[in-house]
Amino acid sequence: MAISIVMPALEMAQETGKLVKWYKQEGDAVAKGDLLMAVETDKAVVEIEADGNGILSNVRAKQDDVVTVGQVIAWLLAPGEAPPADAATPVSGRQATGPAAVQTASAQADRPAKPSGAGAERELLSPKARRLAAELAKAAGQAPAAAAASQAASEAPGQIWRIMAERVTASWTTMPHIFLTRDVDATALVASRQRLARSAQEAGHEKITHTDQLVALLAGVLKTHRRLNASWVDQGIRYHDDVNVGLATAVEQGLVVPVIHGADRLSIGDIARRRREVVDRAQAGRLQPADIQHGTITISNLGMYGIDAFTAIINAPQAAILAIGRIGDRVVARDGQPVVCPQLTITLACDHRVVDGARAAEFLRDFVAAIESCHL
Repeated sequence: MAISIVMPALEMAQETGKLVKWYKQEGDAVAKGDLLMAVETDKAVVEIEADGNGILSNVRAKQDDVVTVGQVIAWLLAPGEAPPADAATPVSGRQATGPAAVQTASAQADRPAKPSGAGAERELLSPKARRLAAELAKAAGQAPAAAAASQAASEAPGQIWRIMAERVTASWTTMPHIFLTRDVDATALVASRQRLARSAQEAGHEKITHTDQLVALLAGVLKTHRRLNASWVDQGIRYHDDVNVGLATAVEQGLVVPVIHGADRLSIGDIARRRREVVDRAQAGRLQPADIQHGTITISNLGMYGIDAFTAIINAPQAAILAIGRIGDRVVARDGQPVVCPQLTITLACDHRVVDGARAAEFLRDFVAAIESCHL
């Protein structure tokens, strides 16, 4: 029986996907579970496995095509089986409807090569752009064509970066953010990590990081602060049963957020193992669909870059994100005396439609208390 291969929907509100690579070629035998293709979304490049067995046939999308979610792009057929009747008409992913950025990317990809020469450059610029170029050239003592070429130069980011830009813009402009900041005594956190590191080394287990500790502590605190583990959906608050903590991760193509699912049910060792697995896959461009789905809250940690404090944009449709700064020795007052101790700064951003200032403050108070009395 013929099995259709469609452009998958890998996340909420996804309208299109970009076909990055076929791992199988037309005519190849495919077994269920084989890596079939890689698809680029706004968050990651995700590898897709085959749902069944068959011969890869009637491939209708090629590398770099942008295809509407649900569109059939190939078939798995039994030997000698004919494709369905509607499979004869090829579909160009570059004609797919979707977000404006995707449409622009497709149009640019199909546009003929830019002709060379000053005359051709002038034809490609609007009258306003030509006037601006001439003015700049006059000021800089350049020829108008040279100035125009300089102004026309730009970088074309990949789809992950483009749609990331769309999503953070949508989050910032449609979601009312509130920010709360706390300085935290990290003495207990540092001591706990040292104990865990010794135990892990002796047992040959995964190395524990401060991010792993924060994920574990956050998951525990969220059990009594459900508003932080929720979303604004259909003009109401939707609570999430699972605590799925996303980790904002920088990769070459932009920013991805792999998820540690069920963090409230995992040991610190399991959290560390899961974190290493998903971050390694993210940096290698080999994320699976499940790795980026169903996140309920996000941690963004820039401490390793020497950043003391920052604010982060909420990863919609989640209701909150925690921005974590570096741990460093600071002079603080204790019992009226100056002492030096490790400190870090945490900034919480919340969707004000879901979490008001008082609830956010109560959560941050309890999260800080959990860090300062860390017993992992």
